[in-house]
Amino acid sequence: MVDENRHIVCPSCNKVNRVPASRLSAGGTCGACKQPLWPDNVPEFTEQAFATHIARSDLPVLVDFWASWCGPCKAMAPQFALAAKGWKGKVRFAKLNTEQHPGPSGQFGIRSIPTLILFRNGREHARQSGAVNQAQIDQWLGAQLK
Repeated sequence: MVDENRHIVCPSCNKVNRVPASRLSAGGTCGACKQPLWPDNVPEFTEQAFATHIARSDLPVLVDFWASWCGPCKAMAPQFALAAKGWKGKVRFAKLNTEQHPGPSGQFGIRSIPTLILFRNGREHARQSGAVNQAQIDQWLGAQLK
């Protein structure tokens, strides 16, 4: 049986890596920068990183659009990080600060934060606005990926 490769974008250097599907949850390191492809922390996207991950990743990408002044965003951050650990190798979790990187939030019509957007195959697949906990993220994401 041939093991298909998946394109995984490195959260550190944004280079695309080919990873066998059977090894996605095993971790691995980037061939270019040698950093982990699945770091312990949720990566912060710049506008460039956002564009690369959305366009080039074979896995779904879940982005938390947030701002530093947003209390619910701060409250949700640890829950988002906990959920990310459970989806390692299946979904790329990332955060995008809408103040520092306003382009994508304008492009996708973000009107309230926090907002989670799930991207699949380079397109918005689903959206959830408002603060949610780990269980709610897991339930929502599971329903979207059926």
